[in-house]
Amino acid sequence: MQRLSIAALTRLPAHIEVPAYDREACGIGIVHLGIGAFHRAHQAVYTDDILAAHGGDWAIAGVSLRGRTVPDQLNPQQGLYSVTALAGSARHCRVIGAVRRVIFAPGERPELLALMAAPATRIVSLTVTEKGYYRDPASGRLLTGDPAIAADLAAPESPATAIGLLARALDLRRQAGLAPFTVLSCDNLPDNGKSLRRLLLEYAGLISPSLAGWIEDNVAFPGTMVDRIVPAMTDEGLTSVADDLGYADAGAVITEPFSQWVVEDNFPQGRPAWETAGAMLVEDVAPYELIKLRLLNGPHSAMAYLGYLGGLEYISDCMDNAPMRAFVAALMQEEIRPTLSAPGGFDLGAYIDDLLARFANPSLRHKCWQIAMDGSQKLPQRLLGTLAWRLQRGLPIGRLALAVAGWVHYAAGIDLEGNPIDVRDPMADRLAAGLAPHLDEPQALAGAALGIEEIFTPELAANAAFAGAVTESLAALKQYGALGAVSRLAPPG
Repeated sequence: MQRLSIAALTRLPAHIEVPAYDREACGIGIVHLGIGAFHRAHQAVYTDDILAAHGGDWAIAGVSLRGRTVPDQLNPQQGLYSVTALAGSARHCRVIGAVRRVIFAPGERPELLALMAAPATRIVSLTVTEKGYYRDPASGRLLTGDPAIAADLAAPESPATAIGLLARALDLRRQAGLAPFTVLSCDNLPDNGKSLRRLLLEYAGLISPSLAGWIEDNVAFPGTMVDRIVPAMTDEGLTSVADDLGYADAGAVITEPFSQWVVEDNFPQGRPAWETAGAMLVEDVAPYELIKLRLLNGPHSAMAYLGYLGGLEYISDCMDNAPMRAFVAALMQEEIRPTLSAPGGFDLGAYIDDLLARFANPSLRHKCWQIAMDGSQKLPQRLLGTLAWRLQRGLPIGRLALAVAGWVHYAAGIDLEGNPIDVRDPMADRLAAGLAPHLDEPQALAGAALGIEEIFTPELAANAAFAGAVTESLAALKQYGALGAVSRLAPPG
């Protein structure tokens, strides 16, 4: 079957939307680091809408920081790919044209840095996942001892990490007397704009105090909140998209209809009019971000670990399990919702109802195992902040503690039946070595987990109520199994 291409656009079925603008007339104004499926289903779609409505030099150059997979998927298709939104039997497919090219950073570093330093580049955005920031989850500091960051610090003119690339490109602009680009994090970090600013300043200060001062005085780091569920693509999904298009699309993305993007409006060098495509441009992103991290990402992680340990493959399977669905709904309503203050006009109850419906979407096939990845980086912002809030007020934490216990057992690398787990986490080897020997001793296992300073703050680790609740939850997992432990905390009915 022929690949999707510019020439194919006029031959696609009539129900497939195609780019309604002259791609060649739109210059590159955005460089995006980490062009995975989420960016292609989210920010690139908003930008595609803007190019269709208004034109302008806001096309995207995507960057793959490690592998050749995405360049090999998209470059033979001139950057084109499809996004298919699924809800039950309904499906809507469109072709996105906003990505003009994809750069393989390890093999094209000089060209990438030149593009980032070019005057036409006004925004450099990122979706590199939590681990791509090399941020200590507990302290928020840069992991300067990590081999990748250490290598960049030793050779700052040829960086490999996102942090190093940003610093080098900004330094090239500074040396050339150019205004800096805006740095736009679109990852699930707490206070992501300010977090990235702190990390970049720490890195820059180690290589050039004058560069750090220039960044501090001149570079904008708007905060964002992003929300769209984007499962990993499967061979079955690729086949279904090819059947729709009549062409093979190696870069196809399948997602849900829902999409939300809240952006702090702080772009000194200009930006696309994303608000006309449905994005919310606001003064303060923090309330929206906290709501999403705690109400969507927290329960998502709870289902990932407990569902996996309970033999449930997909998030929709968790929603089909009555005790798990009741557990998750109670977790959201009773333990998480009271920790949040909604912005004016934001209905938390309706948001929770919408999330439960989105989780239950059977078309997405979002694997618990996929969401469980990189838990050491995700746990602090998704669950531990909520726990700390409740502990400070002496409030019950049973369901949150069970979610943490699910992560602890999962991270040990052995499931409740004694089978190995393929744990994907930057700390996987250390977690397995420290946790697995204690799987038969809940108290020792809890102590070993809470002693991991990169994840648990000293205050949280020393909290007797928290340690006791995690120990009790680990014992419940061992005695009753994951779904049995969930059932004991699920409201009746």
